[in-house]
Amino acid sequence: MRLLVATRNAGKVRELARLFADLEGVELVGLDAYPDVADVVEDADTFEGNAAKKAFEVAEAVGLPTVADDSGLVVDALDGAPGVYSARYAGGHGDDDANNDKLLRELEPVADADRTGRFVCVLAFADPSGPLGAEVHLEDGAIEGHILREARGAGGFGYDPLFLPIGETRTTAEMPAAEKNAISHRAVASGKMRDFLRGYLSDHPKRR
Repeated sequence: MRLLVATRNAGKVRELARLFADLEGVELVGLDAYPDVADVVEDADTFEGNAAKKAFEVAEAVGLPTVADDSGLVVDALDGAPGVYSARYAGGHGDDDANNDKLLRELEPVADADRTGRFVCVLAFADPSGPLGAEVHLEDGAIEGHILREARGAGGFGYDPLFLPIGETRTTAEMPAAEKNAISHRAVASGKMRDFLRGYLSDHPKRR
């Protein structure tokens, strides 16, 4: 089965490709392979709403089963911000440096002990031309941690250089990809989605 990932973020496509690598019979392809497909407006106020909307609209436009991810950083001291606006926290979409700089400014007066937060990921799977029809299947995952006062590490993307998982001495940007993928919010959600897709493909072999 060719499975479309509804994002033009190359980092997310690579990460999901690694996380789904053991899913037999599935080839992942990113949205960059379909440049004529319009970007979905992410106007929901929850990760679940945005992920479901992206998965269903892209699946309908391309005609392929589609996985969409909506994920972000939820910071307790900021009442859940940046949340669903994580990718565009500083205004422009996907400007990691600007987003990290704004986060540091917002958290500057917050005591270290109160700089708690979590990465949250929701994965949605849509297959409107297949057995799911209008239904969208959702899975989620989270990883708890603290927000540092300065960036550390050159790996990962987004807020990884500022995020220190609980029990770790390295940020998620300092971890090798294999280690990060074993504990990340996306890893947790992907593990659940892999289990669902294995059952889905087993029950509906023609989707291969």
